[in-house]
Amino acid sequence: MAWIKMIEEDKAKGKLKKIYKKMANPTNQKVANVLKVHSIKPDILEAHYNLYREIMFGKSNISRKKREMIAVLVSGVNDCHY
Repeated sequence: MAWIKMIEEDKAKGKLKKIYKKMANPTNQKVANVLKVHSIKPDILEAHYNLYREIMFGKSNISRKKREMIAVLVSGVNDCHY
């Protein structure tokens, strides 16, 4: 398994801390690891998050439900638990 350095929520400072606040799960204040892998480069993290939001929630001819189904299928094909 690959190891990628990630900055945890309680260690985040400056721009990263602000981005984490925007992305955190409101229930537990945690950021998903799939996002945190970009934490050492906050600008890239923010771009990834914005792309994800547009793909999953932006205006599209594909319903939200179908987008989620596609994401689950792709994750399964890639043997990824996300």
